[in-house]
Amino acid sequence: MPFEWDDRTEGAPAKTGAFSFAEDGDPAVQVTLWPHRSLPRRGFAAFILITFGMLMVPLLALLGTLALWGLLPFLLGALGLMWYFLERSYKDGTLTEVLRLWSDRAELVRTNPRGPQQSWEANPHWVRVGIRKTGGPVEYYLTLSGGGREVELGAFLSPEERADLHDRLAMALARL
Repeated sequence: MPFEWDDRTEGAPAKTGAFSFAEDGDPAVQVTLWPHRSLPRRGFAAFILITFGMLMVPLLALLGTLALWGLLPFLLGALGLMWYFLERSYKDGTLTEVLRLWSDRAELVRTNPRGPQQSWEANPHWVRVGIRKTGGPVEYYLTLSGGGREVELGAFLSPEERADLHDRLAMALARL
């Protein structure tokens, strides 16, 4: 799954006394979400190499002719555009969402690849996890509401992953 769940609410607290948010304190729950990468870097290199080979096969018949130089720029241009758009896809894949829950604070930070970082925070006592099976921009639209705002969470996840995340978040907020 393209999310990492770190839950520290299972055992007894490391420090005794009242719980409160501390800037240097670890959150009770931290969830990191990122888009799924279906083509790893090694696969990218192999894909470009195989595509280059396949594009060069028709040029073998044109070796020694002027037509080779007429087709070569277009084939290399197509390969270059494919490289560019796959690289752009990798850059878009650097999007991350990090949700941290303390006993008295919930914080969501979204790091966009080409844009400003977005953040939201609220008191976890008032945070509600919502999911709309239909009627949202995506199927099983997952939202957090609290602090006077409603924010989406994990729009890039699959519907099954959003449903699983909804259940886990609801249980974690109930424990806090």
